[in-house]
Amino acid sequence: MNKQGARTNAALALRKEGGIFIKALRQQAGLTQRDVAVALKYNYYTMIAQMEAGTARIPPDVYTAYAKVLGVKPELFVQKLMQYYDPHTYKAIWGNERLNINELF
Repeated sequence: MNKQGARTNAALALRKEGGIFIKALRQQAGLTQRDVAVALKYNYYTMIAQMEAGTARIPPDVYTAYAKVLGVKPELFVQKLMQYYDPHTYKAIWGNERLNINELF
């Protein structure tokens, strides 16, 4: 049985790539981790740091708000996150199609 969010080396590598992706979007938007945390009503910016480091995932109930803070299209933001967080479902829906970061704006 394949548990979603399993801590395999491949899953951890994907999570790190996802963190690099959201960090790049934040930096492109000219925001600090603290700016994002405040906008999302998090008490601590360290949650953003953990997501960007790949040690934590963005909670699904925050996807849309996170996208809006970063100034990107929510539906494409979620699609891109799925490449990192849930690659099996991503592949089942979109196949091997990969989004470029510039497509999110």
